[in-house]
Amino acid sequence: MRKTILLILSAVLFSATAYAYKGAVVYVPVYSHIYTGDQEKPFLLAVTISIRNTDMKNRMTIMSADYYGSNGKLISRYIPKAVNLNPLSSVRFVVKESDTAGGSGASFIVRWKSSADVTDPVIESVMIGAKTQQGISFTSRGVVLSRD
Repeated sequence: MRKTILLILSAVLFSATAYAYKGAVVYVPVYSHIYTGDQEKPFLLAVTISIRNTDMKNRMTIMSADYYGSNGKLISRYIPKAVNLNPLSSVRFVVKESDTAGGSGASFIVRWKSSADVTDPVIESVMIGAKTQQGISFTSRGVVLSRD
């Protein structure tokens, strides 16, 4: 009985613990356009990538934010040199609505590092577009591919 209680207590404590890492590679889905109607007419979208340092004490460094097209080929590197993010700060990158190179299956690969263990950043994409009286907006969240 005592072992069972200890096992349950340690499981509860473990699940409440925030995980901390020193870096990761994150895949972020984005859409430069989506399709509407039976004719699959492209609806152009502006894309904003937001990278937010959620750690309250330590800074992190964004090493790269690379934009890839639907075909998996690199289109653009959005960070010419590493960007430091202080605790609770953020950085954003924008793909213009007129830039259709990425397509409906585009993505960003974001690499980040820290000298200390930090909580994972929140990395999201926000897509928005409007024409005539119709508008559309939606978000997508990054998925960790690997950790350091």
